[in-house]
Amino acid sequence: MSTQAEFQTLKQHLQNVIVGQEPLLDKMMIALLTGGHVLLEGPPGLAKTTAVKALSNGVHASFQRIQFTPDLMPGDVMGSEVLDVNSGQLSFVKGPIFNEIILADEINRAPPKVQSALLEAMAEKQVTSGGQTRALPELFLVMATQNPLEQNGTYPLPEAQLDRFMLHLVLEYPNETEELEILRRDRARHFGEDQQKSAAFLTPENVMHARHAVAEQFVSEAVEKYMVALVAATRKLGELDRSLQGVLEVGASPRASIALLHAASAYAWLKGRDFVTPDDVISLLPDVLRHRLIISFSGRAQQYTADSIIQKIIELVPVPLGEVSA
Repeated sequence: MSTQAEFQTLKQHLQNVIVGQEPLLDKMMIALLTGGHVLLEGPPGLAKTTAVKALSNGVHASFQRIQFTPDLMPGDVMGSEVLDVNSGQLSFVKGPIFNEIILADEINRAPPKVQSALLEAMAEKQVTSGGQTRALPELFLVMATQNPLEQNGTYPLPEAQLDRFMLHLVLEYPNETEELEILRRDRARHFGEDQQKSAAFLTPENVMHARHAVAEQFVSEAVEKYMVALVAATRKLGELDRSLQGVLEVGASPRASIALLHAASAYAWLKGRDFVTPDDVISLLPDVLRHRLIISFSGRAQQYTADSIIQKIIELVPVPLGEVSA
């Protein structure tokens, strides 16, 4: 079975576990293909945690769920030096971060010290403790969840950390047909009618091989310039449309362009193509940009949201009409 076919099998596995949420499943697989971290945001009960667990079950990789709480300490996540009573020497005991797929549950409940330690892990794939730096697994991937409704006991994620997430996915409630299927599946599991066992369809080696294939996707110069123009537009909105002057305090950095390139390349690969189209870019732009834009007081007063501004940018930046395939 080819690696591409194995990823399709993985997606079928995810669909067997999660009802609907097709965009979520696609973008979780994009994260796996690129090594980009993902922030999942939505009210309780939308299967955020279940989706990440299902993904980890489909990959033969080490998995750890970390429940973030206000009393969490950096050592609880990263590990710490422990005295060996027999030798009298300090030895480092690895924390749960030393796994390949990490579910950071309710990440915005972690205090700033933990956020700072996690930033190094996400940015550099390493942990520094006791003056020594230790590498994290090559596959290392953080999928974090946060609840936008409950703000008591939470700490807003700093912009530097938000920028380390490749994608910010906002989940919606299922429609009535999907919710009916959720009820039926839950009843089947409750009465033992659904005994489907989870199985790993991919190994870390499969994933790394697929990442090399994604990196070789063809991206025409026209599409490259389109990506850059979309991201740069967040820094000069007033030049594109005077009515948008001052609605953003801060636009997106070049890291957003890199994330957009990687995500669009993986999306095209999953669709069975060896080249990226403008439609691939447009499909992923909201998820790449929404957490990287800081709306000004004036913008909030005019009731602009990150998504509405991104939609304006899509409308204002011309789509390339030239050749996009190799």
